[in-house]
Amino acid sequence: MPPHATMEPLQSFDALGREWQTLEAVGEPSYFQSWTWVGCRAEERFPDPFLLRVEDGGRLIGLALLNRRRGRLYLSESGEVEQDRIFVEHNAPLAAAGREYDVAAMLSQAAWRLPGTRRLVVSGVAPAMLRAIGDTVIRQQCREAPYVDLQAIRTAGQTCIASLSANTRQQIRRSMRHYAAGGDLAIDRAETHEQARAWFGELVGLHGRSWRRRGQPGAFTPTLMRFHQDLLGRAMARGELDLMRITGGTGVVGYLYNFRFRGRISAYQSGFDDADPGPAGKPGLTCHLMAMERALAAGDRVYDLLAGDHRYKRSLARGSTTMVWAEVAPAGSMAGLAARLTQHARRLLSRI
Repeated sequence: MPPHATMEPLQSFDALGREWQTLEAVGEPSYFQSWTWVGCRAEERFPDPFLLRVEDGGRLIGLALLNRRRGRLYLSESGEVEQDRIFVEHNAPLAAAGREYDVAAMLSQAAWRLPGTRRLVVSGVAPAMLRAIGDTVIRQQCREAPYVDLQAIRTAGQTCIASLSANTRQQIRRSMRHYAAGGDLAIDRAETHEQARAWFGELVGLHGRSWRRRGQPGAFTPTLMRFHQDLLGRAMARGELDLMRITGGTGVVGYLYNFRFRGRISAYQSGFDDADPGPAGKPGLTCHLMAMERALAAGDRVYDLLAGDHRYKRSLARGSTTMVWAEVAPAGSMAGLAARLTQHARRLLSRI
């Protein structure tokens, strides 16, 4: 018998949380698939929630939380711009280990059986996951997520800085000397919820000032602040929060808001003192390099810089993964047919 999938309105977030964590324990999820993240302020973020359940032989092998809005189902998102500014990455249905693509293949099938569903929106998924979901992609955007393979560095007997290019090593060493003038550089991790909240407030302040100097508002809107204030407590309680403060002789160099989950560090957000770093100061390179070395010493496998085209990420990373933000329509729908005709026309034109 093939796996069986249902898509029904969610009855209880509390009950889902217990079931989700049970399945999470036998899967290989990213941090953005964990209940710490998905369940944070879920009642607010999913006002019209639907739950995908996939079973095989009576055993639960997959779950996905979606929100319905204007004929679209959004995987792990609300479909509302302000709520979705939290920016999910490494997204997918939650699945038992080895069953990830089986569960993904059931997602769109179950979605189209739901009356009134015209589109499925999947954000931050791997290209292979999008192919497994199937049907017709009517729009998509790809982003690269640079990462550092700490296990490879450890196997080679190197330090993180030794694995970088000569030019990047020179910049970082010069920057570290600059920030260490008058006192040693140090990296500290918030160890209490109170300390984490205080440091997070300082991070938000630095982040906002940096973006306003560039004429932009920055990431932390009031809605996002509510989400992250709750997430801090959830992540701290589970040992998943790496909120770091980097200081030197000149004072605070910056803060890093990272998540630690199953050997993978996700560098989610930051706040740097970059008002006047001078020609030598490179706060982004300095802070992340120190966090990378700390993660290497702690035995972590990967330091994931997540999606975003920033120069310091390109300088530090030696690999990247591709993630896709896409909208999918049924193959036989008018939108699906139109998308396939357009794609076919583009392929023909590319050969001319």
